Amino acid sequence: MNFLIELLAFVVAIGVLVVVHEYGHYSVARLCGVKVLRFSIGFGKPLLQWVSPKTGTEWTIAALPLGGYVKMLDERETSTAIPADELAHAFNRQSVWRRMAIVAAGPAANFLLAIVLFAAVFATGVMEPRATIATPAANTLAAKAGFDGDETIVAVRGPHDSEAQPVRSWSDLRWKLLGAAFDRQRLVLSARDAQGTFDFPLDLTQVQEKHVDDNFMSYLGFEPGGGTLSVAAVQPDSAAQKAGLLAGDRLKSADGKRTDNATAFIAYIQSHAGQPVALQVERGTDQAAVQVPLVIIPAAQRDAGSAQVIGRIGAELATQVPSVKVHYGPFESLQLGAQRTWDLSVYSVRMFGRMIIGEASLKNLSGPVTIADYAGKSARLGLSAFLSFLALVSISLGVLNLLPIPVLDGGHLLYYLVEAVTGTAISDRCQLVLQRAGLVCIVALSAVALFNDLARLIHF
Repeated sequence: MNFLIELLAFVVAIGVLVVVHEYGHYSVARLCGVKVLRFSIGFGKPLLQWVSPKTGTEWTIAALPLGGYVKMLDERETSTAIPADELAHAFNRQSVWRRMAIVAAGPAANFLLAIVLFAAVFATGVMEPRATIATPAANTLAAKAGFDGDETIVAVRGPHDSEAQPVRSWSDLRWKLLGAAFDRQRLVLSARDAQGTFDFPLDLTQVQEKHVDDNFMSYLGFEPGGGTLSVAAVQPDSAAQKAGLLAGDRLKSADGKRTDNATAFIAYIQSHAGQPVALQVERGTDQAAVQVPLVIIPAAQRDAGSAQVIGRIGAELATQVPSVKVHYGPFESLQLGAQRTWDLSVYSVRMFGRMIIGEASLKNLSGPVTIADYAGKSARLGLSAFLSFLALVSISLGVLNLLPIPVLDGGHLLYYLVEAVTGTAISDRCQLVLQRAGLVCIVALSAVALFNDLARLIHF
């Protein structure tokens, strides 16, 4: 059943993104007076075909849905002469600026789709974790700023700004910190706890781009807190079972330190291999809960990845964090949708640049298997999660196509830009050589992405 959900979600996602991308090319080509011969969704053997009586365009749905194309009237792509009355409608007869507009329209359509999807999510409301932080690890930027844990961050501002930006959720906080880290700014975070609201200075000027990744918030020392960390299952003959932990127990503290975040608790356990850890757990229903003190000795095991000896207790954990439903007005939703699309586009370009110069791992590349996996997971989480995923992939597709690699839209734009500056088009022979080089680049990137997919699948 999960496989069917993943497959259906993947087909819907790819289908929507390809249609939007190619329709961007198609619509601007039509506006520029270019005749479109074929609009194809997918490659290979046609499954369904029909011809528009008004435009003469052949619409096709093909067997392999991993892409699509728009074929336009072009003297360079036909062996027969084009009738004189149709020459004005050929793509190659258009001005360089029109050709650039037609090529750029595909990625632009993907960015517009992302803006609309994000705006729809923001406008309808989405449940997100509240911006409450757990006790930060020692020597992290959050700890140095003075956070103790259990504070809820409510606003962010620059040190010299009079007006603060409200923080509505954990996701909102992450994006604000991510943007500030890219620009290496100093911030002041306003946070509320039981004693009141206080300001915490956060210095992001020394954060390097290599730290701006999936573990960015953890690197800063920010982990979701304020929730409940409970035991989902206990493995037989494990340290957890020997200590008396039961499924359903709620972990309140470890050696007197509050435990409301799984990441921090696991790190603490791993650093105490063979050492007794005093746990305080809450057992039973809320109406009849009792406090139970336990002492657990994490078993010492060698980690396969790092080869270091770490502690394990043999228990599955579940975290329930406080959430808030975030709503925005229509205009504000569009603004936020555009800002989120811009932020993700810039992040994608910077990440790709870091991979090229070796500052980021090529493992960050993902292929169709990972996309299908996340499509299914987001679909099971609900419509808002699936729309957000669709927006994210749409941005990735737009950015990828704008890369200055021959065979991609960005490569063609580079050709036309050279033509616009020099007044001379790049020769067909030179374009052919560049096309082959670009194809090699695309095949190499696809191979790396597919290898990463398989490595994640079988846990290399």
